[in-house]
Amino acid sequence: MKKFSPLFVFIIILSCTAKSPETEVKTSFTDRELGQLIVVGFRGTEIDSSSKIVKDIKKLNLGGVVLFDYDMQTKKYGRNIVSDDQVLKLASSLVAYSSTPPIISIDQEGGMVSRLKPRYGFPTTVSAEYLGSLDNEDSTRFYARQTAQEFMAVGINTNFAPVLDVNTNPDNPVIAKYERSYSSDPKKVAEHAGYTIDEFDVEGILTVLKHFPGHGSSTKDSHLGVTDVTDTWSRDELIPYEILFQEKNINAVMTAHIYNANIDSVWPATLSSATINGLLRDELGFEGVVFSDDMQMEAIRSEYGLETAIEQALNAGVDILIFGNNLVYEENIAQDAINTIQKLIKEGKVKPETIQNALERVAKLKKDVIEDLCTCLNF
Repeated sequence: MKKFSPLFVFIIILSCTAKSPETEVKTSFTDRELGQLIVVGFRGTEIDSSSKIVKDIKKLNLGGVVLFDYDMQTKKYGRNIVSDDQVLKLASSLVAYSSTPPIISIDQEGGMVSRLKPRYGFPTTVSAEYLGSLDNEDSTRFYARQTAQEFMAVGINTNFAPVLDVNTNPDNPVIAKYERSYSSDPKKVAEHAGYTIDEFDVEGILTVLKHFPGHGSSTKDSHLGVTDVTDTWSRDELIPYEILFQEKNINAVMTAHIYNANIDSVWPATLSSATINGLLRDELGFEGVVFSDDMQMEAIRSEYGLETAIEQALNAGVDILIFGNNLVYEENIAQDAINTIQKLIKEGKVKPETIQNALERVAKLKKDVIEDLCTCLNF
């Protein structure tokens, strides 16, 4: 058999895999490709081949899942979480059924917003507000490290935290009320969020900064309806993002469902190109993955409907659409969302380039951050 030099082989491989400008942008996508842009919630502490979520994972190649301990519809605990051993088994099953490393996510901010609670055998946590008022680096790092190590132990690879909202409104019904902000000082917010990000990075856990461009000044809760911060928001709320984008390797950001006419006089942040493509990407230079907040929150679901919300979010620059399936429960939401994206592409309302860019960012995120922990769960 004729042998070729390593250089010759490299050149041949490169020429076969390189994309020509004419074929660079796809014009259509399979449901399984689009599935990577969807993260959903589901019911169950255990799964098998007959589970709805497993069927969706296999058929649609979902980007991932979000776990909750409390079911808002049934008003019962034990939705996805009852113990550390159970969560590890669930996470391992999710990975085993997935052909692409899945995002396994949760909101574990600490204090009142914690899904991994002591009642399930997890360590006690403290709120961001407590840590900010204590203002001690060692303490913030201790609690962040403890949480990150718990994530490693049970196979959860993504935390929708830390919260970068600045505590500018002490009467805020969704941020201040639940002690979710480190401080009213944006630099202190950045400082303590930075400590948290560091500790999660050590364990290889993805952190998702939220809620861009700032929810701390709101007077209403976007879970319940339209939240207008036009008269209360200030650019100081961007300072934590500006600092952390300069100092850290930030992989992901989550949007807020707030309306801010200072930035966009028509659309709320999650649906606003001026906010995401303009402010976040162009002005602040963020190149990572953008997660929407839960698309089933009333500020989006009741105001815009599924098709308009998805069209606007994707065109605005959102890469991953979250459907928590907890505020409302829609069993077929993953397929409905993908069908909607297919329709929007076919009608020319969402460009193929937009989808391809999102898919490439998600693929890079998974390769850089998600893949390693998922690989560990396969052993």
